[in-house]
Amino acid sequence: MTDLIHEHPGRLVSVRELFDIDADFKVPVFAQRDEHVPEADPTYCFNPDVTLAILAGFTRNRRVLLQGLHGTGKSTHIEQVAARLNWPCVRVNLDGHISRLDLVGKDTIVLEEGKQITRFQEGIVPWALRRPVALIFDEFDAGRPDVMFVIQRILEQDGKFTLLDQNQVITPHPDFRLFATANTVGLGNVNGLYHGTQQVNQAQMDRWNIVAKLDYLPREDEIRIVQGKVPRYADPRGYQLISTMVAVAELTRAGFAAGDLSTLMSPRTLIAWAENTEIFGDPARAFRLSFLNKCDEAERGLVAEYYQRCFDQELDESRSLQLAMI
Repeated sequence: MTDLIHEHPGRLVSVRELFDIDADFKVPVFAQRDEHVPEADPTYCFNPDVTLAILAGFTRNRRVLLQGLHGTGKSTHIEQVAARLNWPCVRVNLDGHISRLDLVGKDTIVLEEGKQITRFQEGIVPWALRRPVALIFDEFDAGRPDVMFVIQRILEQDGKFTLLDQNQVITPHPDFRLFATANTVGLGNVNGLYHGTQQVNQAQMDRWNIVAKLDYLPREDEIRIVQGKVPRYADPRGYQLISTMVAVAELTRAGFAAGDLSTLMSPRTLIAWAENTEIFGDPARAFRLSFLNKCDEAERGLVAEYYQRCFDQELDESRSLQLAMI
């Protein structure tokens, strides 16, 4: 990774101006952008409460953990806030193959002036600590427990990081920030939906200053986001189609909450459904390919009933449906 050109945020900007949120404080914004600053999505819809929690992390150096079901846009929410602040941001997915050496660093053999020498290569944690960057641990509850203790100290505000192999103690850069996302709240795979998640040590959970919950968006906001992602449906007739699709998604979520379904339609899948409808010209076929085929066979009848209830058409009979707008 390259070095960052930033030193400190250049100015303070009102939250109302940047995010259209009714709050009486200002947030720091870097004057320049570099390759580590995420691209801003003009169609992104910010959740006010979650946005304020993330901004508290940026402005007051709080450790912020976002929890929520899959597809709610937890990591994207942090990145989009960072994009508005021109704040460099690095995202690390904590799958089961991430090791302590990946996070801390390791000795590597390099060729220098024709000779092989051993040189320490920093991992992502010390690299980020030395720089004005927001480090996001994605899927925090999927990390191996022995690996997660690596970050125990830096979860504390201004906590220093010790490189034992190098006899170094790293003091975090004043503009280093730490965030994480998780599907659970550290309790593991309680409902059977998130295989691979771990129970998080409660002493470590206690070190997160702010834990915010991100739910699925209200219907109108979700419709607007899907229309933004698939502009072909950004008209009144397209609104009707997307509104019906969102109604199906809401039924799957209600069915999941009631224990009738073992899966649900996330906003990510909903967008894929709209995109596939544009490709195939048929909402029913796109529904099968985007969501129905992911469901348990024993539950597909109920999911088809949800479709029929919203579209007023049997799913099996709607294969040739061609809406006038398509």
